[in-house]
Amino acid sequence: MEKAKHYIDSIFYQFEQTAKYCRYLSVQIFQKLDMGLTFDEFITLDTIDANECICQRELAKLILKDRASTGRLLCSLEDKGYIERFVDTKNNRLVRKMKISDSGREVLVEITQRLKVYIAKLPKILSEEDKEVLIQSIINFRHNIEKEVQMNI
Repeated sequence: MEKAKHYIDSIFYQFEQTAKYCRYLSVQIFQKLDMGLTFDEFITLDTIDANECICQRELAKLILKDRASTGRLLCSLEDKGYIERFVDTKNNRLVRKMKISDSGREVLVEITQRLKVYIAKLPKILSEEDKEVLIQSIINFRHNIEKEVQMNI
């Protein structure tokens, strides 16, 4: 007799649960190590560093946050002096863009180093080769899902 399939048996559920555990672990690491930034602020700062002169709408899509939440994160990072916002044009329209400041880059490098040291102490779950294969598989899976998802950010 074949077992009935439930949502909790699906790859979607497994990805969702794994992502939640990864997020909880990351938040707990940031709290434990007292990073001076929240996990969401770190993700935002890192994304801005990787996408210099990005606008808020593009940033919101990359970090999967609504524009209001993204705006709050940006205000916090700007208040701390880690990003600079400026007005630029895009498609003949004025838009606010941002870039990481020198002090923001210093904080990003420091936190990244602290994370690497901490993560190196965690038990090794996958080999480096297995990690690369898994990451590429997840990216391919996500790109295929992205084609079907309509996001209003």
